[in-house]
Amino acid sequence: MAVESLEWDVQIPKKLIEEKYWINLKRRVIESGLCSHCSTCSLICPVDGIVSGDHEIDFPDWGERCIDCSACIRVCPRWDYTPLSGIGEYLEIVAGRSKRFKGQDGAMVTEFMASALEMGLIDRTLFVGRDEDWRTSVYHIRSVEQMLDTKLTGTKYSFASVLPEIKKAMRSTKKGIGLIGTPCMVSGVRKLQKEFPVFRRKIKVVAGLFCTENFYHHQLYEFLKDKGVDFSKLIKTDITRGKFIATMTDSEISFPVKELNSIVPHGCEVCIDFTAIESDFSVGSVGSDAGYSTVIVRNETAREILEYIKENNYADFGKVIMEVVEKLSNLKMKRTKNIPEEYRKNIKNF
Repeated sequence: MAVESLEWDVQIPKKLIEEKYWINLKRRVIESGLCSHCSTCSLICPVDGIVSGDHEIDFPDWGERCIDCSACIRVCPRWDYTPLSGIGEYLEIVAGRSKRFKGQDGAMVTEFMASALEMGLIDRTLFVGRDEDWRTSVYHIRSVEQMLDTKLTGTKYSFASVLPEIKKAMRSTKKGIGLIGTPCMVSGVRKLQKEFPVFRRKIKVVAGLFCTENFYHHQLYEFLKDKGVDFSKLIKTDITRGKFIATMTDSEISFPVKELNSIVPHGCEVCIDFTAIESDFSVGSVGSDAGYSTVIVRNETAREILEYIKENNYADFGKVIMEVVEKLSNLKMKRTKNIPEEYRKNIKNF
């Protein structure tokens, strides 16, 4: 019996130096300060050698294990980096507050993913949870009931290895996967889908989060402890009106967000995408009343989910003040004026 073979053309990236592709990635992206810690390279590495977590992306034993396949460079959104900015294209913008779920604001990310599950668009979605020290962990959610877990709510402001978990989710999904990520993670997913068609078939719903920056947990943890934050009493963290606010059961600590500049990763300093413009829909608190989330619906898939939510009376809706969203988006663009020249040289149109 003849065995059917499949062939397709793959454009192999040009190496900048005569070393393995991993070393090229390390020199151009990681060591130059461009790396966003999206972890797309960790997901695609065929030998599972590239590791992410609460540290810089690394491949500890690359000399023995790296097979020089170029996959890590092909999916890296910062290898050939043209920054994205602005509000992006959209079909509709609404302010929403879920009636089924409690979140930091309107819990609309949870509502959209729960509705996508009910609609049968996906059969699982990846959520970021936390432990008692607010260290991040990734949960594979397969039912609406699982989304009621309070560990999954709220903003963590620390890197989470969401994308590497896609590999595990793909082994068991039949209908598709839902993902929630920061702008850089969304860009990583889109690069992944462009280079490897299987991810276009398996990843069906991508939610983007409004984002100014993210942090390594160990650095943020020590910084907040020094500010007097008691993590055993911490309820939520938030950034609003130029302040970082830590709300505890018995008190609140706030300080100018610019005080965090000393621990902002370099990869965040070169990002000007505030609204995750490559996502199916974007969500954040900016521009909406307290207790509501701003939702930017970018394509038909997201609009179908929104209509389902409306038809089932799953959420209350209000208006968005677009000027506020645009102001924060423009503010993120302006801060890049202070980026050192050694980071700029590897960025297009910057």
